[in-house]
Amino acid sequence: MNLEGIHHITAITADAQRNVDFYAGVLGLRLVKKTVNQDNPTVYHLFFADEQGSAGSDLTFFEFPDVPSGRPGAGDVHRVIWRVASAQALDFWEGRLPANGIEVERDGDSLRFSDPEGLDHELVVVDVDDEPLIADHPEVPAELALRGFHAVRAYSAAPEASRALLEALEFEQAGEAWEARGEKRGGLYFYDEPPTASSQQGAGSVHHVAWASNMGEHETWRERAISAGAHATPVIDRFYFRSIYFREPSGVLFEIATLGPGFTVDEPLEHLGEKLSLPPDYEHLRAEVEPKLRPVVNPRTTSTG
Repeated sequence: MNLEGIHHITAITADAQRNVDFYAGVLGLRLVKKTVNQDNPTVYHLFFADEQGSAGSDLTFFEFPDVPSGRPGAGDVHRVIWRVASAQALDFWEGRLPANGIEVERDGDSLRFSDPEGLDHELVVVDVDDEPLIADHPEVPAELALRGFHAVRAYSAAPEASRALLEALEFEQAGEAWEARGEKRGGLYFYDEPPTASSQQGAGSVHHVAWASNMGEHETWRERAISAGAHATPVIDRFYFRSIYFREPSGVLFEIATLGPGFTVDEPLEHLGEKLSLPPDYEHLRAEVEPKLRPVVNPRTTSTG
């Protein structure tokens, strides 16, 4: 039994429209679900992924309008690392990102940049057997597109304290990283020395990282986390997947999320993300919630809602 790499990464934005413009318009991801934060249904929860809405490529954002900028510190994921196929892909992004106002830093087979709110990203050339998770975009050729998550980097002052929990979750050391690798996909988890400034959640902050579980193994992962000292929540049905949350000893909020049911449970694949979707338990709030959400225009579809 192994986790199937990274399921999704959730961060915070202060401006849903600017967020969509960057991730769907510039980075070429597909907006696959426009819904609400189920713990605070007055705000958006936006999901960007590949064309199929696959776990392993799913970057999500809670919108808290006009929230101040965040600052990563100890206990935070501070960088999202994506796979690309080649140096030619890095060349492409080294041109496209500055053309859209984003500064970049190239170092061999790596390209680093931050989104408009300061969330740090890195593109790396990686040769793995994992299926490439690619979104269609008229300005981004498939062979140059992002291919899904490779890793996250987190700040920790005492990373060794996390060993017992990571081993209970069947992570294995892979050089400087810990790797969660299943039958189809893997993802890496790196630790870095934290800055002296304390953490401050806000726009551009990562809220949590989720690791992917097969549906039938989900409760067992919860038991393993608890046996290693984690204070895990009960299984929470998020409609599109089921979730367990706990903090690992470094302070990073972990989620274990199931591979399914998936985003097509309430929208056809060809129309994912075009309208506001509310899980059945929240549908009765539509008349109250929808007028409070600022309309978002998707540059891919030019639809509003």
